[in-house]
Amino acid sequence: MNFSIQKYPLDNNLESKIIENHHQFLNWPLVYFLEENKTKEAYVGETTDVINRLKVHSKTEKKQKLSTVNLILSDKFNKSATLDVESNLIKYISADGIYSLQNGNLGISNHQFYQKKEVYWEQFKNIWSELKSMGIARHSLNDIDNSDLFKYSPYKSLSKEQIAGLKMILQCLLDDKAKVSLIEGGAGTGKSILAIFLFKLLKTDLSDFNYSDFDEEDKNLFHLLELVKEKYGDLNMALVIPMTSFRKTISNVFKNIKGLSSKMVIGPSDITKKKYDLLIVDEGHRLRRRQNLVNYKSFDDAFKRVNFDPKTYDELDLVEYGSKKAIIFYDWMQSIKPTDVLIEKFELLKKKENTVVRKLKTQFRVKGGNKYVDFIHQLLDGDIIQSKKTKAVFGFYDFKMFDDLNEMIDQIKIKENQKGLSRMVAGFAWEWISKNDRSKLDIVIDDISLQWNGTEIDWVNSANAINEVGCIHTTQGYDLNYAGVIIGPEFDYDFVDKKFTVINENYKDKGGKNTIKDEQVLLNYIINIYKTILLRGIEGTYIYVCNPNLRKYFAQIIPSFKNSNDEVKNYAIVDVPNEFTVPYYDLAIAAGQFSDLQSVEEIKYIELKNITNHAEYFVCKVVGESMNKVIPNGSLCLFKKYSGGTRNGLITLVEGSEIFDSETGANYTIKEYFSKKVTDNEGWHHEEITLKPFSTKAFEHIVLRDEETMNFKVIGVFEKII
Repeated sequence: MNFSIQKYPLDNNLESKIIENHHQFLNWPLVYFLEENKTKEAYVGETTDVINRLKVHSKTEKKQKLSTVNLILSDKFNKSATLDVESNLIKYISADGIYSLQNGNLGISNHQFYQKKEVYWEQFKNIWSELKSMGIARHSLNDIDNSDLFKYSPYKSLSKEQIAGLKMILQCLLDDKAKVSLIEGGAGTGKSILAIFLFKLLKTDLSDFNYSDFDEEDKNLFHLLELVKEKYGDLNMALVIPMTSFRKTISNVFKNIKGLSSKMVIGPSDITKKKYDLLIVDEGHRLRRRQNLVNYKSFDDAFKRVNFDPKTYDELDLVEYGSKKAIIFYDWMQSIKPTDVLIEKFELLKKKENTVVRKLKTQFRVKGGNKYVDFIHQLLDGDIIQSKKTKAVFGFYDFKMFDDLNEMIDQIKIKENQKGLSRMVAGFAWEWISKNDRSKLDIVIDDISLQWNGTEIDWVNSANAINEVGCIHTTQGYDLNYAGVIIGPEFDYDFVDKKFTVINENYKDKGGKNTIKDEQVLLNYIINIYKTILLRGIEGTYIYVCNPNLRKYFAQIIPSFKNSNDEVKNYAIVDVPNEFTVPYYDLAIAAGQFSDLQSVEEIKYIELKNITNHAEYFVCKVVGESMNKVIPNGSLCLFKKYSGGTRNGLITLVEGSEIFDSETGANYTIKEYFSKKVTDNEGWHHEEITLKPFSTKAFEHIVLRDEETMNFKVIGVFEKII
């Protein structure tokens, strides 16, 4: 879609300039971006009456601080298109980090689109590229998608379930009898996002909202918010996060959101330093009691400040004591050690007259959806029928078990290059000996030696995380694109008694097992740990099991990486395209003429019902052994059409007159892509592209320089074997 971005000063001459230069857009849908370059404040909006809308903004105190307007114009825009561009701009600008947005957001975007969302997304990607060239944006959309600022952004749209929860919470704030709202939800149901969204909503000036744009659902939510503001004014509130690492991550998120501050994110011990109107507690299952603590003095001191006996009370009591109202997000299945407040304590809380309980059920993190989540719970609860012959397949969710740990490590590193945020995670079955000496190795499995995480704070985003292994304490609360989970030798299966067992001496988390006398209690904690880390991966989860019996038990139903081509196929080859199809190209047939692909008569189509945005993809049959560590010979592979922004390490399908693939005899190939700038002996700068094989056999790299790169073309980026 054609568009332009026109920049003007917000001054008295603006109206005449718009009339003179853009008269055809005076009553036409467009998007605008107001900014102040010095303070880095901004506002995003859309309108069909640009002059009147900008006049309204000029009369508000906040908008008067903004000095420049960028008009995003297209004669192809309709209302639906501008709503979509506006929504995406708000989300991505807020997470990009250059500008602090003045926008309010109710989280409801139930717009009816005239075209498919993928059409608008292609348009938005082009607009974003232009904004980057203008210096308004700095990061790629892919990098932003993986950032904490985006994942936990309070500018995202909420689901209907989350909106209902939001309304319920606001109603609880208005109810003088309701002191505690307990929001129950499993891993990946969006508890953290809802907690942060609610916090931002309660700290937002109501004048930041465009009431005239609201539908009835928006207006109902807005009126509840008005009543809460009238009742409490500016709430003295804090977001309580028990885990140090995750608390640090969310503090950094708050620091970059206008109207919020990192000081608003506190630990449970900080509750006793002052009284609050409202405490919002995320990861409430990790609130502590006085047992198996690392630092008893710090814990005791917090309770002494309010004259509580720490041996009698726990941090859940502090939450109730320290606030007029409390909202606690909780999942009992993520309680992972005896330090955590007992489940029984939360059950007693539910029975109190001043407690309201609500549940979140829809899965937002894992693309395998509720079916995958239910499967993990059934698997680790021992409810899987052993005689079941069908392997567990969840659409295009990448779920595999590995017999070779080296292979799983390789695959996670490949996914890190392709997707980012791919990490190895393990049960706590090895001592952390490298904590004080990074020359030492911790995890030894056969001939493989690995190190635990080099930092306890925000390890997931640390520089060397891809070369380390995280544990429950450094991953709980975080999203990953791919998780490679090592199930350690502390967890096993007994085929005689048909039950899971724990090998106590192999479990090395002293704080996780000291004082536990009942082996079943310890087993329950370990099962909760594995349930939690097996629900981290958005795109996929890989598993390596140390104990042979447990591996045999899981292998009955979990697909094996080695046997991936024997799995239940999720596609059908058809001759006539439909809304679910993508084109299928046989590279063996297309050899030597890939630019033209195949003639129309030769094109087949593959029906894929478990993906969206079908227009972005195509399928190829890949022939050869040069990438056999990733793609076995003859595999059907899903590729995403190239749209710019190729990163080093991506597996790409490329063509060029200087490329010759010895396996196919064609001027195209599939290899890992690497590009760098090199300087020759005379000081001249050159671009060098290297295409690397990833094979168990010996293949030479393809290196292109200078004019050889001119005809080089990236066709697509490898997604997965289908």
